[in-house]
Amino acid sequence: PGLGADPRGLCGAASEVSPGKDTPSGHWELAGLPVPWDWHYFPETRPAFPADLSAAVAAAAGSGGILGNCHASGTVILEQLGAEHMRSGWPICYTSADSVFQIAAHEERFGLKRLLELCQAVAPRLHAMKVGRVIARPFVGSVEAGFTRTANRHDYAIRPPQPVLTNWVQQAGRRVYAVGKIGDIFSMEGIDELRKGTDAELMQHLADLVATAEEGSLTFANFVEFDSLYGHRRDVSGYARALEWFDTSVGPLLARLRPGDLMLFTADHGNDPSWTGTDHTRERVPVLVAGRGAGPLGQVAFADVAASIADHLDVPAQGPGRSFLPAR
Repeated sequence: PGLGADPRGLCGAASEVSPGKDTPSGHWELAGLPVPWDWHYFPETRPAFPADLSAAVAAAAGSGGILGNCHASGTVILEQLGAEHMRSGWPICYTSADSVFQIAAHEERFGLKRLLELCQAVAPRLHAMKVGRVIARPFVGSVEAGFTRTANRHDYAIRPPQPVLTNWVQQAGRRVYAVGKIGDIFSMEGIDELRKGTDAELMQHLADLVATAEEGSLTFANFVEFDSLYGHRRDVSGYARALEWFDTSVGPLLARLRPGDLMLFTADHGNDPSWTGTDHTRERVPVLVAGRGAGPLGQVAFADVAASIADHLDVPAQGPGRSFLPAR
């Protein structure tokens, strides 16, 4: 139902030029900066990490070693090693097909503050290797009841090496609001205010900013649960329910846009829940725009998103993209 309706916005598909299919690559390029280097990826072997790196992490943790040291699903590895972590107190370290080093630890047995300090301490070493992110993956629970990851995740990402959209807007004297993981992804570069929470809470933050954000400001939001709860787990029905929830939630926001507002929807990568494996999928992403007329955009570049937003806000763009917005 509704597929025969006349579009009331702009629609197209964006392609990425950066070689990765990961969160920093996609977000940096959407913000006007294609990744200028090749990320470091850990081999799908056991152990996956160099011995000196594992020793450095263990030393920073004050433990006798690390657990994991492999490619793994974040939920599966808790099932496999959660009990051993509770016994030994050693951090669980793992990676994926993305350029990441992830550390999981129990919020009480190991300590949330200690986990965050550990990730912060080892991040410079990983960043020097061109590993994109060190991710703190805290969890709670028990051997008897099972373990569950919490919302206290924190990403320690490499800072973008050049100014990105958030910097362009901030340098023009405008306010920049970040919703969700955006603060972590950009290491708070060019961001004035950060709001975090579950996707349901993020939608409320977005609704509040639609109503209250300063004139000429930028709000940059990331809704992660499509990826974390449904995409990686290849949960097709869950992904469909999330899309229905999102569609139902944004409808009222579109109706509340003020004259001159623009709202753009896109993605930093694919995560097809019907595909094999558990990793991101590299594919074109949708670009949907409300507030600047209606019609097809065709195929555009990720970096064109940043150039188009800069064009709408009337701030100078510094990246390689070109605005796809029609003249006002």
